[in-house]
Amino acid sequence: MGEALQSMAGLSVPVEQWSQIQQDYLQQATALWNQALEKPDQLHPSDRRFAAPEWSSNPASAFMASMYLLNAQTLKRMADSVTGGDLKSRERIRFAVQQWVDAASPSNYLALNPEAQKKALDTHGESLTQGMQLLLNDIRQGHVSQTDESVFEVGRNVATTEGAVVYENPFFQLIEYKPLTAKVYERPFLLVPPCINKYYILDLQPDNSLIRYAVSQGHRVFVVSWVNADESLEKASWDDYIEQGVMKAMSVVQDISGSQRINALGFCIGGTLVATAAAVLARRGEKPLASLTLLTAFLDFCNTGTLDLFVDEPMVQLREVTIGERGPQGGGLMKGSELAATFSFLRANDLVWNYVVGNYLKGEKPPAFDLLYWNADSTNLPGPMYCWYLRNTYLENNLVKPDAVTVCGEPLDLRLLDMPTFIYGSREDHIVPWDSAYASTRVVSGPKTFVLGASGHIAGVINPPEKRKRSFWTTPEGQALPATAQAWMATAEEHPGSWWTTWSTWLADQGGAQVAAPKQLGSRQYPVIEPAPGRYVLRKV
Repeated sequence: MGEALQSMAGLSVPVEQWSQIQQDYLQQATALWNQALEKPDQLHPSDRRFAAPEWSSNPASAFMASMYLLNAQTLKRMADSVTGGDLKSRERIRFAVQQWVDAASPSNYLALNPEAQKKALDTHGESLTQGMQLLLNDIRQGHVSQTDESVFEVGRNVATTEGAVVYENPFFQLIEYKPLTAKVYERPFLLVPPCINKYYILDLQPDNSLIRYAVSQGHRVFVVSWVNADESLEKASWDDYIEQGVMKAMSVVQDISGSQRINALGFCIGGTLVATAAAVLARRGEKPLASLTLLTAFLDFCNTGTLDLFVDEPMVQLREVTIGERGPQGGGLMKGSELAATFSFLRANDLVWNYVVGNYLKGEKPPAFDLLYWNADSTNLPGPMYCWYLRNTYLENNLVKPDAVTVCGEPLDLRLLDMPTFIYGSREDHIVPWDSAYASTRVVSGPKTFVLGASGHIAGVINPPEKRKRSFWTTPEGQALPATAQAWMATAEEHPGSWWTTWSTWLADQGGAQVAAPKQLGSRQYPVIEPAPGRYVLRKV
């Protein structure tokens, strides 16, 4: 903590830049004041938060919004001008200033928001009543509603692809999906989603389900549905999630299908888990994966984006002595609500204040949106597992260092991943920056394909071909992957639409021969336990 305070103490704004910022601010503030006095009807704050006509038609509100934008711009210039200390300290100042600026917007307060005030008058106060009811409901459920959660129900109108749970242990249920084709590829396909959210991000609706798409392409699909951890797992470790989670899922898929070689996909932290499990097995002389797909996943935590601001030695030690193995109870739970709040405040205007204004000030129930319903359905993590992950990835980046850590009794070396690997990154990803996704091409040693999609961490991945949305970039045919992401982007070829079709063609090449589709799910050793989506996904935090 002393080092952190010392680093902050060394920060300052150079006098010349400070003077220039002051001078610019005074000139712009004076110009705004004069415009407000002489031509108030020409004040039009250029920000979507103030786009409603009530802001421009009220001179006082227009001036207030304009001054807010000028103040925000000046504060951010000051934060950008800070020198001294280390890079993380300067980035933390920028982040803190951005959070304060976002929270201070006059649109966030009823007394300063003319649009919300007009609606209250027009509805004779009904909008305020509705807003208070929505606020009380959100207090009860423990998070700000980003969608109308009453519209959705897991298994009824999300996560509806037909299948069955064929195996379960305390960590996960394994779901096998009913084939949609007469023949399937002989090598089964195992999907491992992130354990910090529910698996059905890959199966929201029939028309945007990656699971259903893979099934329709002739793959025999299995999916890990992680449990929402409770007190029974509060001492579970990273090794447990590797051995009892991913490696067990691989083994069961092998037994049910009769194929010793399988294809696997890992999404986000699911990709980190799959890669770690495969490297552990490779160290033991076992290579069950015929191919690996990594979707917006870290192997090399060289650039962790904004999340890096939250992680340092004091923070990790605090977690370790509270919910980690060093804690008074030898474990605990990392609450899903804490993780969800952290991710939301990475984009506070879009994922927090937008809903504060709409839900509470204007009394408008947010529209139904399946992706945001999933986003609110968070999960807890075992404290020791979470602490190990924090220290060895975000803090010390040990996974990429050969033999730097031991997992399940084996020195970890990701260079042992020599299977064909398809690596996908999203260009606007704020959780796994795309250059970090690209860095995986320097880690795995087998044949690799890299594809970059448009949009962010989730929207970039969930982009079915039928929507004809966005675009993606690939390596020119015959060209080797360059050493850096920037060099790759300089020659990458852009294509309209979804990257799914390119990936599907690649995955088909890894599937082996086509055989008759199974008539029943599971096997004699692993009979059907219950229909998909199973019980685990229904457990709330």
